[in-house]
Amino acid sequence: MTSDPHQHRDATPRPVPHPAASRTPDDAVSAVFHEFRALHHAPGRPLLLPNAWDSASAVALANAGHPAIGTTSLGVAAAHGYPDGEGRPEVRAATLALARRLAGRLPCPYTVDIEGGFGGGPGHVADLAAELARHGAAGINLEDGLPGGGGLQDPSHQAELIAAVKERTPGLFVNARIDTHWLVDSPPPLSEALARAEVYVAAGADGVFVPGVTADADITVLVRAVAAPLNILFAPGRHTVRRLADLGVRRISTGSLLFRTALGAACAAADAIRAGAASGGGTGESPADGGGASPGYGIGGGPVYGEVPAYGEVQHLAGGGGDRSVGDDGA
Repeated sequence: MTSDPHQHRDATPRPVPHPAASRTPDDAVSAVFHEFRALHHAPGRPLLLPNAWDSASAVALANAGHPAIGTTSLGVAAAHGYPDGEGRPEVRAATLALARRLAGRLPCPYTVDIEGGFGGGPGHVADLAAELARHGAAGINLEDGLPGGGGLQDPSHQAELIAAVKERTPGLFVNARIDTHWLVDSPPPLSEALARAEVYVAAGADGVFVPGVTADADITVLVRAVAAPLNILFAPGRHTVRRLADLGVRRISTGSLLFRTALGAACAAADAIRAGAASGGGTGESPADGGGASPGYGIGGGPVYGEVPAYGEVQHLAGGGGDRSVGDDGA
């Protein structure tokens, strides 16, 4: 994108619709399902899935060349003023609204985080998944953590939700999230996650996601024992894409990291601009105005990222309770 301040708005690059958009509806849906599934079955090349929180972030990430985009439930919920993981109808509505806005706008498949299904029985969750698929979603992320951090769903009931979704929309990629190790001080033995994974895959889950597992040895056990592509939550400072690929991971999610990084960057840039104004530095021009680097930008005009708030801190900002320091790698 040019930095010429006189450029007419009509010259701004537009998102390129997915190629399947030109096919018949049924063929287009099948093509997107197939494309997204294939991204999980390339040995040595895991799908790095950046998670967006609104249409602008999704389109920007897609236009940056990522082969698929996910949504982050924390980002969607917090951006609308609600805590994550409480199954709120307002967040369900915001999730659906985002899917509608993304329909036909992305040059790649996208998958939607639906928390635990936002309440209701298997039929209600299957209805939600089918509606998301009608709007173009290629997959969903369905967690077994109970709303509000109230423990874990009974595995047999979670299996019923998964089976209902797969019966209603067979091609939709269901990523079964297992919360045994998520935001817990003393995680249970890995065998508990493995037992749940076996039940969920038998019910039709296409992938398994175990956020909170970071150790190479544990990841290796999961890769070898789970009969579906394994999804790991990227942990800054502990993981690299190359290392996770070597371990056999097939999908790497950024979770809420990008949303939280954006919050930190916004605060850091505002603080830097304020500091520059207080010291009388700068010209008052910004790169967007056609000027040079402004206060709030680093050497060479690069952005200032600042401190990334923890998952718990963002939950607190959105009105949730709990420990504000937990979850630096939050999903």
